Amino acid sequence: MQPVALINTALLNEVSILAKDSARLRKNHNFHNNNDDAAHRLLNAIEPGSYVAPHRHCEASKDETIICVRGELAVVWFDEAGTPQGRAVLKASDATSPCGVNIPHGQFHTVFALASGTVFFEAKAGPYVAPQAHERATWAPQEGDINVPEYQQFLFAQLSSL
Repeated sequence: MQPVALINTALLNEVSILAKDSARLRKNHNFHNNNDDAAHRLLNAIEPGSYVAPHRHCEASKDETIICVRGELAVVWFDEAGTPQGRAVLKASDATSPCGVNIPHGQFHTVFALASGTVFFEAKAGPYVAPQAHERATWAPQEGDINVPEYQQFLFAQLSSL
């Protein structure tokens, strides 16, 4: 049995420092034991500039819940062709803004940090399986593509009407 794990400022700071030092500008802190577990629960620290390529989880059990614990996190969701269908800014400490979102399975989506030190809690069904071809957005650049910075500007522009 794992010991009780407190989620406090020290843990949020620790995972945020690891994210800042990571080439991908994000870092997970998993509460589940391994990728085969039936439920995945984790903190995800993410810094501005980190790119999470739009993707979806197709299995019926793979709805994804995200709750912003610290900072500000943008979420954009898309139709099958890549047209943005909605967006939200999640804020941990603003009573007038949403702090979380539930993304149904099959829905293309991405997230990106709007403030340094952003951390969100993520929960979805396991086991972890690397994204399959039909779960990747063919209309968006993949991580490492030279077109990522331009696409990130497009994503940020989606927030202008909020």
